[in-house]
Amino acid sequence: MTLTEVDTEWALRCELAAVYRLVDHFRMTDLIFTHISLRLPGPEHHFLINPYGLLFSEITASNLVKIDLDGNPVEPTPHPVNPAGFVIHSAVHKARADAQCVLHTHTKAGCAVAAQRDGLLPLNQMSMEFYRRVGYHEYEGVALSLAEQERLVADLGPHPALILRNHGLLTVGATAGQAFLRMHYLERACEIQVAAQSTGVPLVLPEPEVCERAARQLTGEPIEDPELGGEDDFVDDDAGALAWGALRRLADRIAPDLAT
Repeated sequence: MTLTEVDTEWALRCELAAVYRLVDHFRMTDLIFTHISLRLPGPEHHFLINPYGLLFSEITASNLVKIDLDGNPVEPTPHPVNPAGFVIHSAVHKARADAQCVLHTHTKAGCAVAAQRDGLLPLNQMSMEFYRRVGYHEYEGVALSLAEQERLVADLGPHPALILRNHGLLTVGATAGQAFLRMHYLERACEIQVAAQSTGVPLVLPEPEVCERAARQLTGEPIEDPELGGEDDFVDDDAGALAWGALRRLADRIAPDLAT
């Protein structure tokens, strides 16, 4: 491994450790039982994942485990790997070159929406990012079967997010920061949906063309259909980078040991 490769891997380890600490900070953990993985550069399809048995608040850049697509550690480590983490994450990394980071959660709001027949509803601006852009995967039990991988990947399709029925949420991203931001807003959308439903009053859903326009505004996709309007919309290309920069500063403040 060259010096540049070492530097690159360390930088990615720090990014992933920051995501673990942020997931912990925003109370999206499930003890030791969820996982976030990040693909490393190179043809080997190696990726980093959490050491099974550690809380997210204990994860640092150096104790992340590097594994291959078969779930085998490629470097000496005292830590095991969560089998379900390997099954889910290796499938997505193998199938989607753009899914450099895969983030999976079992939050209260996420599981509540995952249990609803209609799934995520376009009830608020945060949910619009995922309008017609989230897949659904039927529950098959604990994800320990390699046979489930093909179905899971097919259900994710090209989408940035997947709702695992009766299970939880999953997002992917070209970077660790993008996967986290997607999960943050998917989780908030689920929280708002559950809160709105708890009022017991009729809910208002925007018209489909409004939802589609909002989705394109939020994802930066072009608005080509004249019926959607938006010919005078401006694009905030810096939003994601600025938000992730702020979150990295937060991670460094709340977890000064994450880069150890």
